[in-house]
Amino acid sequence: CNVSPSESEVVPFPQLHHKPFLCTCCLCRSQDPLETIRAKCEQTEHCVHYKERLEICEARVGSRSSTEEDCTEELFDFLHARDHCVSHKLFHNVK
Repeated sequence: CNVSPSESEVVPFPQLHHKPFLCTCCLCRSQDPLETIRAKCEQTEHCVHYKERLEICEARVGSRSSTEEDCTEELFDFLHARDHCVSHKLFHNVK
């Protein structure tokens, strides 16, 4: 960690005898590659199509005071498309 943390940002590891410290500020600044890839995949044409269908459904259902309709199918379609995209890209980033 290149950042010198303040006292409130330092967390001790009590299970170790020599008690090294973990800089929590560095953990917050590192971005999870999965989240980065998900965000990129959500911008692909295929995922945008399913996200638009989900948003249209959510607006339709939200505008009604009483309905049995939900957007489960649209949500699953979107998540499936996004995860399919992620599955092809994620493991290229794993070391």
